[in-house]
Amino acid sequence: MSEVLAIYGGSFNPPHLAHTLVCAYVLSAERVDRLLLVPTAKHPFDKPLAAFEHRVRMCELAMRRLHGVEVCTIESELPAPSLTLQTLEALQQRNPDARLRLVLGSDLLPETHAWHKFDAIERLAPPIVVQRAGHASDPSAPALPDISSTEVRRRLRAGEATGGLIDPEVAEYAVRHGLYR
Repeated sequence: MSEVLAIYGGSFNPPHLAHTLVCAYVLSAERVDRLLLVPTAKHPFDKPLAAFEHRVRMCELAMRRLHGVEVCTIESELPAPSLTLQTLEALQQRNPDARLRLVLGSDLLPETHAWHKFDAIERLAPPIVVQRAGHASDPSAPALPDISSTEVRRRLRAGEATGGLIDPEVAEYAVRHGLYR
């Protein structure tokens, strides 16, 4: 039987506790062997992001306790901007025997019409939709907390507490490197 790889991409600017909970949930609730956390190198809609290297390191810190999660830097090797389809195709080439599944928050479902060839994405990596509080597409499924990276950045910028929103080591890293100031 082939390995099932869950692919969870995003800005992770910074990675917060809901991102960690998504990974734990997918590994526990779905039939997947590994989860690749894929920070975007250059956002396709030109959102300003902290440097890729910093976001990768914060992802490593945030996921350090989750067995089965690997931070994957493949998007740094692909042409910009980062497109989900090209990332999935590259991952499939590197893992030819694996079956891919795309992890997608329910809050993103209304936006998929704007994605590059979402129909091809669905065929290559059938989505695992994770319910997000306030954006539930399946009211019978558990919803994960609605934590906003924007709010986390605002708190870091203002020097406010981030407890319960972000791993303390991630917050410490962001402050130490002057991110989001």
